[in-house]
Amino acid sequence: MLSMMDASQGYHQIMLAPEDHRKVSFITYDGTFCYLIIPLGLKNAGATYQRLVDRIFRPQLGKNVEVYVSDMLVKSKEANSHVEDLEETFAVLRKYRLKLNPAKCAFGVSG
Repeated sequence: MLSMMDASQGYHQIMLAPEDHRKVSFITYDGTFCYLIIPLGLKNAGATYQRLVDRIFRPQLGKNVEVYVSDMLVKSKEANSHVEDLEETFAVLRKYRLKLNPAKCAFGVSG
């Protein structure tokens, strides 16, 4: 049993440390602004996001979860344990406040 999920806007969900806000500031006619989340265009944004998901899903990786950037695959050998595997994954997503894109998710697919 498989469930495929996609993180909504991937690395745009990662908050920057307050001390880094000045490093990603920009000036417009309306004033000076800074990003609070990782902005599009940072060279290491994708690698930073991958490192985050590798770290938060470490106990599950290879067991019941595979993650590549914003794509997540929850896999279960037995159909009756799939709900528990999803609950474990959702608990991690909730803990780290990561959101999914429901339009790109498929749950309970036979594999």
